[in-house]
Amino acid sequence: MNPITGSIVALVTPMHEDGSVDYPSLRRLIDWHVAEGTACIGVVGTTGESPTVSVEEHCEIIRVAVEQAGGRVPVMAGAGGNSTREAIELAKFAKQVGADCTLSVVPYYNKPSQEGIYQHFRAIAEAVDIPMMLYNVPGRTVADMLPETSLRAAQLPGVFGIKEATGNIERAAWLIKHAPAGFGVYSGDDGTAIALMLLGGRGNVSVTANIAPRLMAQLCHAAVEGDVKTARDIHFRLATLNKLLFAEPNPVPVKWAMQRLGLCGGTLRLPMVPMTDALMPGLEAAMREAGLL
Repeated sequence: MNPITGSIVALVTPMHEDGSVDYPSLRRLIDWHVAEGTACIGVVGTTGESPTVSVEEHCEIIRVAVEQAGGRVPVMAGAGGNSTREAIELAKFAKQVGADCTLSVVPYYNKPSQEGIYQHFRAIAEAVDIPMMLYNVPGRTVADMLPETSLRAAQLPGVFGIKEATGNIERAAWLIKHAPAGFGVYSGDDGTAIALMLLGGRGNVSVTANIAPRLMAQLCHAAVEGDVKTARDIHFRLATLNKLLFAEPNPVPVKWAMQRLGLCGGTLRLPMVPMTDALMPGLEAAMREAGLL
């Protein structure tokens, strides 16, 4: 796999009003992202509501995404789990249908030790020959993969990078400084992505890219290339949006914003509920500030 650099959209999973997956809208979104300059399509992650889609739906979303992308951009398939066996099966399916790589989250809920986290990723890497991006998001998983464990896992076959979603720039800098050759550090936090990339990160796995793909692609390109002024200008244009898209649990605000822009419906699956009315004026104003409305 060629190295991925730039904006990786953490794509939502569009749904019909009855809660079923809206595959035609998924296909349209992928075409739009290709046209807007998104570097990679990430499906069935947190933003893609992976906790509430069935295993069959999870697999079909990956298959459809690969089919629709058609090699125009790489597809990164969400293939994590708190069961190592399940994560291996998802990774095997992703490879079978032609996904370019997987995103594998630190096991959640069962709170493994650092050794358990390492052995989890080792088992996946040894079982499936597909490039894998690690995903550390302790705010959701409770288990925090410490930098030492991340760098240890970076030595595993096929592991090409980490989505570091703590928003901790000191940690990101440490990982970038000590990363082995061929291992990239990617932001998983839109609000601090510019800083991580200016320090040498390779890109951003972005929620904001769902509604501002061209701007996020431009920001990532500028930051990775060291064009501080351009990156800073775009960052400030998106700053309020980055903040308010997380004012309620993701992907609640971004799905509302996508419906507002006519990109797809805003349906969510329980236990996620629609965005509160109180957030609507502020989020709409942030979309106007970014030039999306």
